[in-house]
Amino acid sequence: MTGLFFGSFNPIHTGHLIIAEYMINHADLDEVWFIVSPQNPLKEKSGLLKDELRLKMVKMAVKDNKNFVASDVEFKLPQPSYTVNTLEVLGKKFPKKRFALIMGSDSLESIYKWKEWSTILSNYMILVFRRGPINDIEWKDKQGVIFFDTPLLKISSTLIRTLIEEKKSARYLVPDAVLKFISEKKLYKKKK
Repeated sequence: MTGLFFGSFNPIHTGHLIIAEYMINHADLDEVWFIVSPQNPLKEKSGLLKDELRLKMVKMAVKDNKNFVASDVEFKLPQPSYTVNTLEVLGKKFPKKRFALIMGSDSLESIYKWKEWSTILSNYMILVFRRGPINDIEWKDKQGVIFFDTPLLKISSTLIRTLIEEKKSARYLVPDAVLKFISEKKLYKKKK
């Protein structure tokens, strides 16, 4: 089975990679695809780096792991990016693959705001990593929703962008190659 980890990855960080590796080991996944989203319909697009830059950083971060794939599938789809549309495209393109979604408990709690959320819950396994407290009981009758106690790291892309803006070190929070790329391209620097 292929786990689909959707995100802005602005930038990708160590926490994303740890969660993906944990899911490979504990959710019987063969691989994890990092789906770089051009625009999440529930988030502001301002502050996002260009799609190609974020994809490049994901490719750098995953290149040494044969079980990880960087995907630009949503770049070719209408924006904002709706997960249900992406799943339909992937299903047609890869009919022999079985897909599961990897998401944080915060995303699961907002799934009722998603386009055609019931189709997603009915047809796909949802592998949930806890990000703070969540009422598991609400989800116990949903067979395809499985909770995992992944290592909980308080790392976020927002934190990394803030550190860089404040000229502080983000070392160990993002892969070295990604940090070097951010530095060389002067990404996430405050605009003067």
